[in-house]
Amino acid sequence: MQVWRDVHPLVKRTNDTEMRCDMKKISFVIPCYRSEHTLPHVVSEIEEKMKTLSQYEYDIFLVNDCSPDNTFEVIRSLCEEHDNIRGIGFARNFGQHAALMAGLRHSDGDYVVCLDDDGQTPAGEVDKLLDKLEEGYDAVYAKYEHKQHSAFRNMGSRLNERMARIMLGKPKNLYVSSYFAVKRFVVEDMVRYENSYPYVIGLVLRATGNITNVTVNHREREEGVSGYDLKKLVGLWFNGFTAFSVKPLRIATVIGSLSAALGFLYGIYTIIKRLVNPAVPMGFSSTMSAIVFFGGMIMLMLGLIGEYIGRIYISMNNSPQYVIREKINL
Repeated sequence: MQVWRDVHPLVKRTNDTEMRCDMKKISFVIPCYRSEHTLPHVVSEIEEKMKTLSQYEYDIFLVNDCSPDNTFEVIRSLCEEHDNIRGIGFARNFGQHAALMAGLRHSDGDYVVCLDDDGQTPAGEVDKLLDKLEEGYDAVYAKYEHKQHSAFRNMGSRLNERMARIMLGKPKNLYVSSYFAVKRFVVEDMVRYENSYPYVIGLVLRATGNITNVTVNHREREEGVSGYDLKKLVGLWFNGFTAFSVKPLRIATVIGSLSAALGFLYGIYTIIKRLVNPAVPMGFSSTMSAIVFFGGMIMLMLGLIGEYIGRIYISMNNSPQYVIREKINL
C-alpha cells in the first residue's frame, strides 16, 4: 500500500480556511483632519505592529472629516497601495465623533480600535488594549501618565472628565480618552444611535459597565495643533449632557426652587424689618439686585430648556450625523 506522505492540496486549503475562520479580526477606525503628513506614519505603525500579532486579521478605516488640506488624497493613495485600508470622505465637517460613528458602522471586526491621526496615540501599544479584551472586558480605554497636550486642551479634558462623571455616571476611577478598543456587540449597540449629536463616550457607557484602563505612552504631536478650540469643546460638552442625561434639567429645577425660596425668605425679612422699624427706607439697590439675579436665573433655565427643545426639533427633522461624499475600497 502506498503511503500518502504529502498533504493533499485540498486538505491543506481546507485547514488554512478553517484557521482563517478561527482568527479574530481587528478593525482600526481613525478620524482624519489636517493629517496629510502624520497619517502615513500612523498607518505604517499599525502595519508593523500587526505583523507581530499574527493571530489577528485587520483592516483600517480612514474617515476624512472634510479636511481642508490634502488628507483625502493621502487616504486615496493609501487605499490604492493596501487592499485592507478603506477610505470614507465626508461632504462637510461633522466633527470627530461623527467620523467615529461612520467608521464604526462600516467596520466588521470582532474588536474595533479607535485612535487619533496625529501619532500621539501609540498604535504600537495596541496589544495592551487587545489583551484586556481577551481577558473578558468589553471596552478598554488607554490611560496616559503624562499627557503631551497644551494646557488649554488638558483643562478641557479635565472638564470633560468631570462632566462625564456627573452627568453620565462614569465611574470615578475610569479614565476615558480617544484611544480605546471595544468588542463587536458594543459596536452594534453604539451604531443603533441615529440622532444628530453622537457622543461616543456616552454610547460606550450606555452599552456596558465592564470597562477598564491600560497605561500607554502619550507622544508629543508631530506637527500642527489640536483641532479642538473653545467652541468645539463647548459643543462637545453640550452633546454629552443633553444627549444622554436629563440631570441638567433636574439641576435647573433645584436651582429654581432654591432661588424662589431665597426670594420668599427675603420678602418676609423685608416685611418684618419694615414692621419693626417703620423708618427704614425701602432699598432700591436691593430690589434691583434681586430682579437682576432672578431674571438671570430665569433666562438661564429657559436657555437650557431651549437647548433640549432645539435638539429634539433637529432630530425630528432627521438631520444626519454625517454625509458621505466618497468611499474607497468599500
